[in-house]
Amino acid sequence: MFSARATKTLTMPDSWSDIPCGRRFRQSLEAQLAPWWPKMFGFHLIKIGALSCEIDSSSCMIPHQVNMAPQGNTLQVFGEAAQLPFLDKSADVCVLAHNLGYSSDPHRLLREADRVLIEDGWLIISGFNPLSLLGARKLIPWRLNQQPQCSRMFSQFRMLDWLSLLNYEIMYHRLTTPIPWCNPDSAGNRYARMFGCLGVIVARKRTVPLTFTPQKLRLLRPKLNNVVGAAREQTPPRCLKRR
Repeated sequence: MFSARATKTLTMPDSWSDIPCGRRFRQSLEAQLAPWWPKMFGFHLIKIGALSCEIDSSSCMIPHQVNMAPQGNTLQVFGEAAQLPFLDKSADVCVLAHNLGYSSDPHRLLREADRVLIEDGWLIISGFNPLSLLGARKLIPWRLNQQPQCSRMFSQFRMLDWLSLLNYEIMYHRLTTPIPWCNPDSAGNRYARMFGCLGVIVARKRTVPLTFTPQKLRLLRPKLNNVVGAAREQTPPRCLKRR
């Protein structure tokens, strides 16, 4: 297993159209997230990265939705994903569409997203699956500099392990689009999802206190009720009386 941290600087595409079959990947991702947007409530939703900004979240009930990336035309905030310009516990939802694959330090990126999320906040992650046709293309040397083979591909099991270390509850995870250049309703895309090129994870931040507050300790302390007549002298049974 290769190290998560890389020395090579990776540049994220400015749009899904810069990725072959990018439009189909974006539509597949939106279809996976469509049932989850109505379940997310709060005040602030942050889309981090150019690819995240193009995802349709109009069905989400959160009123304030912020697009953040280093550069672009439809952005409200300019910034880097590794150094988010937001306060601690200020966002209800964070969207990381393929950010981990284009980051030289994905652990730091996840910690930054965890920092700005409130308790019980939602984290959405997507990425390319190395155990897929796109992952197999990384074995071809002359394709390593092309999109999306130039990105880093982490298995879904590995990303789930990272989230478990940060104490996230996995609400949903799935692989989809095994053959991106074919129709989504084709037999290959329906029955070979374990080799899907696109992976999506919906997780929720859970915070468990390490130490109990005095009020909780008081509630956990057993109560001793006064037993009426507990000290009263008992008459020995007739069979034990001395004759």
